[in-house]
Amino acid sequence: MNTELMEALDILEKEKDISRDTLFEAIESSLITACKNHFGNEANVKAEIDRETGQILCYAEKTAVKDEKVEDYDPSTMITLEKAAAIDPDVKEGDTVRVEIQSKEFGRIATQNAKNVILQKIREEERNVIYEQYYAKEKDVVTGVVQRFLGRNISINLGKADGILNESEMVRNEHLRPTERVKVYILKVESTPKGPRILVSRTHPDLVRKLFEAEVNEIKDGTVQIMAIAREPGSRTKMAVYSANMNVDPVGACVGVNGTRVNSIVDELRGEKIDIINWDENPGVLIQNALSPAKIVAVFADPDEKSAKVVVPDYQLSLAIGKEGQNARLAARLTGYKIDIKSETQAKDAPGFRYEDYVDDDEYDEEYDGEYDGEYEEYDGEYEGEYEEGAEYAEDAGYAEEGEYAGAEAGADGDDTTGDEE
Repeated sequence: MNTELMEALDILEKEKDISRDTLFEAIESSLITACKNHFGNEANVKAEIDRETGQILCYAEKTAVKDEKVEDYDPSTMITLEKAAAIDPDVKEGDTVRVEIQSKEFGRIATQNAKNVILQKIREEERNVIYEQYYAKEKDVVTGVVQRFLGRNISINLGKADGILNESEMVRNEHLRPTERVKVYILKVESTPKGPRILVSRTHPDLVRKLFEAEVNEIKDGTVQIMAIAREPGSRTKMAVYSANMNVDPVGACVGVNGTRVNSIVDELRGEKIDIINWDENPGVLIQNALSPAKIVAVFADPDEKSAKVVVPDYQLSLAIGKEGQNARLAARLTGYKIDIKSETQAKDAPGFRYEDYVDDDEYDEEYDGEYDGEYEEYDGEYEGEYEEGAEYAEDAGYAEEGEYAGAEAGADGDDTTGDEE
């Protein structure tokens, strides 16, 4: 038994995670290359390794002929009956005989070439193993260590490979330092001659989704479902959740006792605020929840046009719009509706915002009671509501500080509340 070879293969299999059969094939291929380099380019050269004992056999298949005087006699593919009989006494003319080749006969160059073939095969298999390992984690979250800066990009050590965090996938104003541990979302894994190229992100909305799936058992087992997510990285995220189990509060499950669950995710996102709302099939109710913590007087939603008109109390207008329109913008992305917001005073004379506009319309009563039969579509545009004088997010418009908001929200300072403001 070739003990040294078997021990070396065991070590390689454990360290590189390369199967033993692949290593055997690499050695056989290298031996064939060495034979051809030493004896010439012979197509009839074979190499076999016993998978149990590790014994190596190199041989050339030759055809037995009467003598060397036959026409077109080729010593690389033919052998005389006299010599063939020494290998196999029962050989007959025309039979194929295995002529063993001793590897000790190989020259230095042939041996070096065989070594290079083995090393190249091991490197290729190692790259393939790493590629398959991280390809299986594509669209998932992994923990990495900030390694070094590559211009404006950052190299993240993911264990057996490095991921590239491009500038476009970084959170604005988030400063990562070398040796710092950070969770990243694997966007794409590509196979290249130099090994797998792994692109990661800190801004993708599914980063928040995966973090909640890992933190909240009810989401992991399917009791609570995340229906939609709208995110402005580094600032705020709105997430709509739903549970078919009437005994489970989906918002409370995500927030956790004293906000422990949501706060751990906020910490991982470096203080990014998270609003968690209840999903509803009725678009009017969903839009009302999405604009939380602002109080809503009325919502007139048009499922066909994917648009909605919202009326809020005068003192809640700036809160509904949010700082720089963020609250309305995220609500539009979350629901897939174009939302137009007006205060009660503004709505009195504005077409489409008055109850009397819908009295004679069969599709609407005083409140929308239709069913939402569309699919969620992410809203990519900016908020397009009508901002009138004094109704913007400026401080003189009565904009409330974010820490004063009600609803399922957690901030960088660790404060949180649960449930939507009634």
